[in-house]
This record gives sequence, structure tokens and C-alpha cells, in this order.
Amino acid sequence: MRPGTNTGPGTRQTRIIVRHAPMNNNPANQTDQQKPLSVSRLIGLLRGTIEPSFKSLWITGELTNFSAATSGHWYFSLKDDSAQIRCAMFKGKNRFCRYRPKDGEQVMIRANASIYEARGDLQLIVDWMEPAGVGALQLAFLQLKEKLHKEGLFDAERKKSLPDRIHTIGIVTSPAGAAIHDIISVLKRRDPFKHVIIYPANVQGKDAATSLIQAIEIASARAEVDVLIITRGGGSLEDLWCFNDEQLARVIAACPIPTISAVGHEVDFTICDWVADLRLPTPSAAAEYVSNDVTIMRRQLDQLAQRLSDTIWHRLQSSMQQLDWLSARLPTPQHLLKQTLFRLQDLEWRLDKSVRDRLVDTSGRVANLRDRLSLMSPATKIKQYENLLAHLLHRTETSINASIHSANERLAQLVGHLQGVSPLATLARGYSITEVVDSNQLLRADTPLSPDTVLRTRLDKRVVLSKYLRDEEASHQ
Repeated sequence: MRPGTNTGPGTRQTRIIVRHAPMNNNPANQTDQQKPLSVSRLIGLLRGTIEPSFKSLWITGELTNFSAATSGHWYFSLKDDSAQIRCAMFKGKNRFCRYRPKDGEQVMIRANASIYEARGDLQLIVDWMEPAGVGALQLAFLQLKEKLHKEGLFDAERKKSLPDRIHTIGIVTSPAGAAIHDIISVLKRRDPFKHVIIYPANVQGKDAATSLIQAIEIASARAEVDVLIITRGGGSLEDLWCFNDEQLARVIAACPIPTISAVGHEVDFTICDWVADLRLPTPSAAAEYVSNDVTIMRRQLDQLAQRLSDTIWHRLQSSMQQLDWLSARLPTPQHLLKQTLFRLQDLEWRLDKSVRDRLVDTSGRVANLRDRLSLMSPATKIKQYENLLAHLLHRTETSINASIHSANERLAQLVGHLQGVSPLATLARGYSITEVVDSNQLLRADTPLSPDTVLRTRLDKRVVLSKYLRDEEASHQ
């Protein structure tokens, strides 16, 4: 296989451009400009170039050297008249293969090119394999599936939920096929009360897709069913091919009624399965899904009836017990009369006691008011004021006498103190006081005197006048 050549349906043409370094014939200069590569580095570069460029390739050829390892992986080679290449299909992918391949078979694979670094071998990593005879149909199926998927027809957000209660079921299928008989049989056995409306359509052949589209459009226009089952029995890829029609897929996506696709067997997948609101593996599974098992419903109804009966019985017993309890509590007329009499007697005693207590309280208040009134009479007030006046006079007299006595004692103390510090007392002890007559100043040691200055000397009982003559030196003897 050469890069850039057609390798099968859906192959992308890839151009590989190799940019060469400028020619230099000097080996020494080449060594300086470009370092030699290690083998692992070279393999890594080749792998980084090949793997991104050769992805999702559709390739046909003869299968040879097939080997199934204990790990579950498949190893084989794919060849034609002039070349061959190693291939590996790992366990996670080959479990979707519908048949066991054998040596010598013509197959079509979808694979990515890779390099096995341990040996440096170019190989293909296969993610899909099928016999080459149905490859064109399968390729068309995958291409349409990818197209509708990109448009969002398979998105879960677009799909409608089935109603909780389904009363009428619409079925788009062939009236003579096995699918309708399986569905009717299951509904009769499980839920015979369901209403079924059949919209006849061809489910195989050239005009099958158009017939299916017309039946679905009729069901959508009439809007008389709660859910629409699009179904047929199993068959080959060619038999089921009408359910891979693009226009049919778009009509199912636009259908206002919730749709169920139940085409073929569990291993069969069609475009209708992907675009419908719900996919179920078989017609019988679809019938079971939209129906309720009568046996289970009867068992549930019996259980509910028994629970209802038990509940009613318990409520009745509880009500009867409550009635007996209320009857026991209901008093007789004699008992009511007796209770009334006791209550009247109690009220009479309480009234008598209240009156007596009120009289005693009133008598006490009257006596208290009488005493207060007597205290507030004029004679009493005058007597009180006379006593208060006498008491105040006595207190005043006593206070005045005490004040006079205290003042006399204080005066005597002051007189004694005054006499102690009086100059006259000093004179009585033999001392004298001399003063200048003209200035009435006491004669001190520093008083300036002039001759003939008149001096007055006071003694205890006499006053002597004298004149200043001179100063003499003081004697200290």
C-alpha cells in the first residue's frame, strides 16, 4: 500500500511531503549539522508521521495466518496478489464481530495504520471486520449513521418519553408477518384489555421504505394511539435494509407519537433503532414493554383488596371500641341531676362563705375608718399640737441652757488663754514695756533714738516717763 493511493471505500487521500536538507558532500560538515538518530527515535518519528495520516481506512483483502490468542486478541495478515500487511484486532473490538473469521476469506476491515515499535513492523489496528460481500451495504449504513448522528437525530434530549398509561397501541408492520402474530399473542396473554391498531406496510422489498413512511404518516395524522411500534421479524442485512432508509429515519424522528423500534433480533441494528424514541430487541419484547401482565395485575389487585378489607375491618373494630368507650362515659339523667345538686350545694356554701368574709372585711374597714376619724377630730388635733408645743418648748429651753453653759465654759477657757498670753500678765511678773511717746512705737533694739526723746515705760501698776540720753554697752553679767 502506498501513501496517497485509494485503499477502499471511504479512504481519505493523504499527501506526505518530505522536505530534504540541502545537499552537502562533505561528510565532516554533515556530522556537524545533523546528529545521528537512534532506532527508537526513528521509529517514533515514523509512527508520529504515519498514525495521524492513515486513520479509519477501509481495506479489502484475503485474510491469512489468523490466530486467536488466549488474551482474546486476534492476530492475522491481510493480503492481495502483490502485497500483505500484519493486522491486530483487540478483544474490545472483536467482540462486536458477528462471525468467526477463517483463513482464505475475503473481508473488509476498518483500521488505523500503526508501527509496532518492538519489531519496527508496519501493522493495522482493526476496529471493524465483516465479509467483503456485504461491505457496500455496511459502509452505506455506517455513513448514514454518522451523518444522522452529526445532525443530532440520535440525541437523547430529542427523544420523547413513553406515557405512563398506554391504552391504545399502534403497530406499523406487515399484517402477514410473524412479528404481528408475536405481538398479538403476547398482548392476549399479558394484557387483553389493550386496544391495538395496525397500520399495514411492506417490511421487505424495493417499495418497503415508502410503504413504511406512508403508514407512519397516517398514524401521525390520525393521532389515535399512545405509542407506535415499528417492527418486523429477523432477517439478513438485505432483508432489513428498508429500515436503514434516510427518509424513513427522518419521518420517525418527526413523528409526534412516541415510537418504539423492534426490528429483527437482538444482534440486528438498523437506523430506525437509533432514531426511534426507544429500541427493543424483538417484537415480543416490545409487546411486553407496552403491556401489563394480567396475572401480576390480578395478584396486585388481590393484595390491594385484602389490604383494603383489613383496613376496613381494623377501622370498624376501632370505631366500635370508641363507641363502647363513649357509651360508658355518657352519664344517666339521675347522675346528671345528682351532679347538678352537688354543684348547687357547693355554690351555696361558697356564696355564704363569700358573704361572711365580705361582712368581716367590711366591719374591719369601718372600725379602721372610725379610728382614723377620731384621730382627725379638732379637739384631738389641738391636744396633739399642745403636747407637741410643750415638748418643743422643753426641748428649746434645754437646748438654750445647754448652749449658754457651753458658751460660758468656752468663754472661761478663752479668758484663761487670753490671760496667759496678755502683756499685762507679763507686767505682773515684774517686766515692763517701753514705747516712744511721739510715735507710740514700742522700743526695740533696733529703734533709732535721738537725744531727749521722751519714752513711756509701763509697769504693772504705774507708768514712768523718761528721756533718752545715750546708749550704753550692754552688760552680759
